[in-house]
Amino acid sequence: MGVLYYDTTLGALRVDDRTLQHLKTVIITKLRRGEKFALSWDAQEDGGRPTTIWIDPAIQLRFEFDSPEPAELNQQWLRRMTDSVTLHGGIHLVSEHPTE
Repeated sequence: MGVLYYDTTLGALRVDDRTLQHLKTVIITKLRRGEKFALSWDAQEDGGRPTTIWIDPAIQLRFEFDSPEPAELNQQWLRRMTDSVTLHGGIHLVSEHPTE
């Protein structure tokens, strides 16, 4: 189980390492371009309540992985996450397989 820590005052987003690796790739790519954006997900440990945070280069961000080996990236999944910024106004953490 991987963890995304954002800012020093907020909790953490806990997701499997594979999902976190894809999310990290999309976030780092957008931040390199100087883009600011929202990140939204349905937090299972919070009873499925939708959560949104604002991602900005000035705010601390840290990714931690259980596995030392990076996951092989699924280009279609990366595209769907990246495209969600345009479609939904921010990255929506979506399932790797759209039918799930």
